[in-house]
Amino acid sequence: MRRMDSNRITVTVFNDPGCPWGYSAIPALRTIEWRYGAQLDWHLVLIGLTESAQQYVDRGYTPLRSAQGQVRFRRYGMPLAPAPKPRISATARACRAIVATRLLHPGREWHALRSMQLAQFTTPLVLEDDDQLHGVLARLDGIDADAVVAALDSDEVTQAYEADRAESRSAAGTAGALQGKTANTDGAERYTAPSVRFERADGSGKRLEATGFQPVEAYDVLVANLDPTLDRRAPAGSAAEVLRGLADSRHGADVTTAEVARIMAAGNDAPDREAAELELLALVADGSARRVPLGDGATWVWCGD
Repeated sequence: MRRMDSNRITVTVFNDPGCPWGYSAIPALRTIEWRYGAQLDWHLVLIGLTESAQQYVDRGYTPLRSAQGQVRFRRYGMPLAPAPKPRISATARACRAIVATRLLHPGREWHALRSMQLAQFTTPLVLEDDDQLHGVLARLDGIDADAVVAALDSDEVTQAYEADRAESRSAAGTAGALQGKTANTDGAERYTAPSVRFERADGSGKRLEATGFQPVEAYDVLVANLDPTLDRRAPAGSAAEVLRGLADSRHGADVTTAEVARIMAAGNDAPDREAAELELLALVADGSARRVPLGDGATWVWCGD
């Protein structure tokens, strides 16, 4: 068996905590992480969908319309609590908070993004409210929420955030543009969330992209074509294997039912969320896992040996 501890492919994910498509793609992205492990080196680029809430208001968004729009995303299985929020919010402050986390606590930006996504779609969180962002970050071990929020408008964070925004707005002429999966909402053609770029880390310049929302096998076929010599982990044989295997994940130990079901599914098979949940409940009953209610679903945390 080849060693799994050397990065062979760099994965760049363009995402934004306010995008329901980016949120719904989490099971597919974590499945790719499961299959290829440390052979992939993950990098996060924040899109910064909006700098001002007025941008959304001008497009006709309202708290009610936004809540109603979430309902159609239930089919992807991530927890949701569609309810009108107090007001429409831009995403820039949340993106800055994730960038600040990346600068202050390298690697923890993924946990910050996930926590903000979960809160965005299951709580009344307003993404541009600094106090509320602080509350989300303060619940995460190893992240200094005070320092992150204090740095939101620093020159260092501004420079890094603007670099992310510029990279996100470099999608003109790409394969995603040909497919109609890019967008231009502020004067430059940008990647939509979640767009994923796979690039060989050997300096060969070989690169493939999957723009916008994609099924897991779209990502998988790109990885396999870039390097067919990689080791590829088989689907998990049980829910316990998933929870145990992700207990030390860069995203945190909590796993949703949809993530468990997707990681257990083989190839193009449809994930069986009901079967996964039945297994997860059995783990809770025997003390091996803990269920944390969230929105209309739950996250699950491994408690076994």
